[in-house]
Amino acid sequence: MANVVGDYALDNGLNAIKNLADKIYICTNDPANFTDAVSTYALGNKNFGAGGAFGAPGVGSPNGRVVASTQITDGSVTATGTAAKWAVVDSVNSRLLANGSLAATQAVTAGNTFTLASFNIRLPNQ
Repeated sequence: MANVVGDYALDNGLNAIKNLADKIYICTNDPANFTDAVSTYALGNKNFGAGGAFGAPGVGSPNGRVVASTQITDGSVTATGTAAKWAVVDSVNSRLLANGSLAATQAVTAGNTFTLASFNIRLPNQ
């Protein structure tokens, strides 16, 4: 039988993302840490302020719990390159909270804006 993690424990992990995430970055590569996300691989970001980037945890599919990001329509592109990844950070405490792949890569140019559809971060319960 598989181990199962309860909703309360999963929600507390996702609430850390919901409550502390203040910026979402677009990156060239998967960041391994905060510096990679905000500097080494960063091509741009959207500053939401703490608590503004994600909604409350809900039911995940096919199991577990999930938080959905806010859609970005006016992200600031700070460097020219090809965005392939996203990174969620807590700038106040210099933490990389989560990262993943964009649905499709996108060439971006410094000084422009970027958009990003809402995406989910899911913690499975088994």
